[in-house]
Amino acid sequence: MNKNMHNHTNQSNSAPLRLIISGGGTGGHIFPAISIANAVKELCPDAEILFVGAEGRMEMQRVPDAGYRIVGLPVAGFDRKHLWKNFAVLLKLLRSQWKARRIIKEFRPQVAIGVGGYASGPTLKMAGMMGIPTLIQEQNSYAGVTNKLLAQKACKICVAYEGMEKFFPAEKIIMTGNPVRQNLLDHSIRHEEAVQYFGLNPAKKTVLILGGSLGARTINQTLTAGLDIIRSTPDVQFIWQTGKIYIDQVKEAITATTGEAVRNPRINAIPNLYVTDFIKNMANAYAAADLVISRAGAGSISEFCLLRKPVILVPSPNVAEDHQTKNALALVDKDAAIYVKDAEAKDKLLPTALETIANPEKLKGLSENIAKLALPDSARVIAKEVLSLSPSPSPVGRGDR
Repeated sequence: MNKNMHNHTNQSNSAPLRLIISGGGTGGHIFPAISIANAVKELCPDAEILFVGAEGRMEMQRVPDAGYRIVGLPVAGFDRKHLWKNFAVLLKLLRSQWKARRIIKEFRPQVAIGVGGYASGPTLKMAGMMGIPTLIQEQNSYAGVTNKLLAQKACKICVAYEGMEKFFPAEKIIMTGNPVRQNLLDHSIRHEEAVQYFGLNPAKKTVLILGGSLGARTINQTLTAGLDIIRSTPDVQFIWQTGKIYIDQVKEAITATTGEAVRNPRINAIPNLYVTDFIKNMANAYAAADLVISRAGAGSISEFCLLRKPVILVPSPNVAEDHQTKNALALVDKDAAIYVKDAEAKDKLLPTALETIANPEKLKGLSENIAKLALPDSARVIAKEVLSLSPSPSPVGRGDR
């Protein structure tokens, strides 16, 4: 299969494959985009890849860190609460479309890929208008407004959930799953060593709490209020990523509860708790966890599936079209996750976690059911779809002669 791909893309030796990958805004969009780029490079090492992001968003730093060139558009999201503020947003959108058109004319991509996020709208719209084949990667179980509009011109739509025909033309849909951070899968870390890495006891059950890179307010407030319960359950231990916004509040709460200052993640007065704003080594964190508590972002869910992790999902209520709840329910319907509503988390989350971790049969069932939903090798599958769209003999968009 690999050989065929090389033959396909090298039909015209003078013109290496040129790709634009657009989108970002959150890690959930950026990780898959970089994974797809890496997979394309593996299949087609001389491919030239240009990222198009939104100025001032995290992709402008994360993409160069991964070794790729990125250009920013002055695009911003619509303000749904203050409609009068959207005049400036519309101007930025028009400027972004003009800039995207100029980028496409100069770079002359053979294929444009959109992974979601502000920048993918203007970039893929202009690419489609200029006759360049486009591919959309929709991560959620509920399609966003931008991708629904872009789907009309897209050649292929790569999805991670069943039933996406209700948003997209069925003949364009390809079930690929969501690409995840490669470094999570390339490891053979033993559970005992992973637990010891966090200074905890391998003989005890471990709960991993993830609030995303910035933090999840409800999850953090629930655990802060439950510090006494955590202290009084010494046979269960907790690894808690608070996110950088909340770490100081959490440390203050631990000090108020125990009367002792938190000196570092391992040294606090609650010996069964490791607390940090950001976990650098997520492969170790997952290997240590017997149960995970998390928001229901599509990228995180794909990781739980591939790593067979029992999980309690607390969907964020602050996302467009409430897609996290829909992501969570797609798993709950298959008995592959436990769902706690954000509004009920303060009362239900910790009791549910302690009840679940004490039930080996429940953990085993959740692990087996979530593993059935895993779609491995997504980035490579999507990369092959991208290569199949590239009209090798002509490096210029058909409509832009």
